[in-house]
Amino acid sequence: MPTNRVFLVVVDDSPEMQAALRFACRRARSSGGQVALLRVIEPTEYEHFASIGNLMRAEAREAAEELLNRLAGDVNQLSGHVPVLHVREGNPRDELIALIAEEPSISVLVLAADTGPGGPGPLVTALTGKYIGKLRVPLTLVPGSLTPDQIDAIS
Repeated sequence: MPTNRVFLVVVDDSPEMQAALRFACRRARSSGGQVALLRVIEPTEYEHFASIGNLMRAEAREAAEELLNRLAGDVNQLSGHVPVLHVREGNPRDELIALIAEEPSISVLVLAADTGPGGPGPLVTALTGKYIGKLRVPLTLVPGSLTPDQIDAIS
């Protein structure tokens, strides 16, 4: 029963990202949907040294593509479909909002919230605050402290 539903997950370096990824994969599998992964490369600090900045940007893009390709195997196994991969450069919040606006296939944004004393994380804070109106899709927040078994039970 394919639904054409695309669950977008932002791939960052936070430990809770794995919870969002698992939840999105399980929901995609149960609904006949697909997962999309977004990795945002933040601009380098060496813009005034063009050659150094270009090299750093190229290395960051290569690392982002390698990470997404590694995760793609896990996503394929968990969701039953090869994910759509997106690499963008800029501010993570702005690039996420822009991608959702540009890609009509994206139907759900799945983020995991850090449950520690530091708060849910900057992206969750921004998107549940003044930027919520910029999203044209529902936002699903997964507590980052959930175990894989707990995620499986609710998804």
